[in-house]
Amino acid sequence: RIIITPKKVVLDPQGKTVQQALEHMGYRGIAAVHVGKYLEIELTENDQEVARKWLDAACHKFLSNPVIEDYTLQIE
Repeated sequence: RIIITPKKVVLDPQGKTVQQALEHMGYRGIAAVHVGKYLEIELTENDQEVARKWLDAACHKFLSNPVIEDYTLQIE
């Protein structure tokens, strides 16, 4: 599983729109919303360290924009 979100210091207009909509619907106390991407990738690699290195490289080079986005990997 890969979760990609905008860095906290980056303006997130989509997140701000969701936050405002939730507040308009009566949900109070929301400090911020960050809208990102969620990916599930199935691998044939059995070695978790090899898989982590491969996915980390893919995230850094292709799946995310490291200048404005953060990502986390969850390998099961």
